[in-house]
Amino acid sequence: MSTSRRTFLGSLSALPIPFILGSRAFLARAATGWMPAISNAPGEKVAKSDEFEDFNPGEVKDNSERERLISQWVQSIVIKSPKLRSDVKGDIKVAFQAPGMTTARALCWQQPTAQNPNPWGHDAMVTQDIKLDSAGNGSFLFPADQFPNGPTTIRLLAHNPARQRDIRELQLFNLGGIVWDQGIPKTDPPAARGMKLAFADDFDGPLSISNDGKGARYCAHKPGGGDFSGWPFTGPEGSLNPFSQKGTFLRIRGFKPQGTEGSSGILASIAQDRTGFVAHAPCYFECRFIAQSAPGTWPAFWLCTTGKLGVKGCDETDIIEAYGGMGKGNPNGPDLYHCTTHFWDQLGPDGQKFNMPVPTHKTVDMAQLGGKSSWSTTLHTYAVKITHEETIYYCDDIEVLRHPTGPLAASQPHFFMVNYAIGGISGWKIDLEREGNATDMHVDYVRVYQG
Repeated sequence: MSTSRRTFLGSLSALPIPFILGSRAFLARAATGWMPAISNAPGEKVAKSDEFEDFNPGEVKDNSERERLISQWVQSIVIKSPKLRSDVKGDIKVAFQAPGMTTARALCWQQPTAQNPNPWGHDAMVTQDIKLDSAGNGSFLFPADQFPNGPTTIRLLAHNPARQRDIRELQLFNLGGIVWDQGIPKTDPPAARGMKLAFADDFDGPLSISNDGKGARYCAHKPGGGDFSGWPFTGPEGSLNPFSQKGTFLRIRGFKPQGTEGSSGILASIAQDRTGFVAHAPCYFECRFIAQSAPGTWPAFWLCTTGKLGVKGCDETDIIEAYGGMGKGNPNGPDLYHCTTHFWDQLGPDGQKFNMPVPTHKTVDMAQLGGKSSWSTTLHTYAVKITHEETIYYCDDIEVLRHPTGPLAASQPHFFMVNYAIGGISGWKIDLEREGNATDMHVDYVRVYQG
């Protein structure tokens, strides 16, 4: 097995096909009352609303070259073995079929090794180009014990002379392998210097979640109403429970058994009655996770102010929102995510809608940061520091956005949410048939510091 430090984009560009990404998409959630909400009640089916049109450009119709390149992405790769999302260890045979394709390769993110001691880890070429047979069949061995323990993503890339291509992320859970960069760090994050640890969850024990948050650490719906996932957010009480503790991780599974509307998961640090964990500025929140990039996947870590009697509006702090899927009608941003601050239902001194004079949104290109790997390739830590003066976003302790703190964020408590939404009001289509209508997000930990 040879190794390569090329990023996902570098690996794609090594194929004889140009690659262009260009998602500008991010979500805005409407605000009413004390916090953001939309009209549906918890568990109610949701659909894309015209209100969110500006935040989902979808297909770019005025760029014919980009559209042509995007249209070259097709769904071809079918995994025959191992079972999707299965537990593995040792040497694993990966067998697949990619009808219409002629060549494929496989990559997986690997911890530092003697040959490549990069502390961020590196992209390992599991196999060089595989020549597929006339039916598109191919296989290779994946040496799981040489890769990180826990959630593992093998990326298969296939193409043909007609310039069609496909990318498939095979999610597995490595029971063996190397325990690397896992669990809550022993040191405090640099941005939280001078603050004290106020909350920490390593998800290495029994989960504490309830439908309304009463008697539990987390609420399984968005406080105040307004669940926004196409596959509904679901509590742990029924047969469609999306939450489980896997190894030392929280697993949130989006899945849709036949005959159901599906299920996905959100955790909120306050209950529907607004009791629970909050932090005030100055404060620092961080979460470490990995999720799959596939059509409809939408992992996020975000905050909202709790509201105050007699004070209208809410500040929403989207530390990360990522959108999965390649090809026509998909985000086409495998290395991109979005961080945004929204100032919902607030007026400025001039009586007009409140806006900051500087940007409060950033499309983050992870191929330009640190280890140069994406949110679906390996685990990353996403964070925000909110002081009375400034709001600063981080990815793996690297600053990615800074702007003045809004009046509500400076004066009101914040609660956090972690979610794995599938489709919904973002407007991006759901197409997880070849994933068996299931997909996983693994959360390593959450911790919060208070000044």
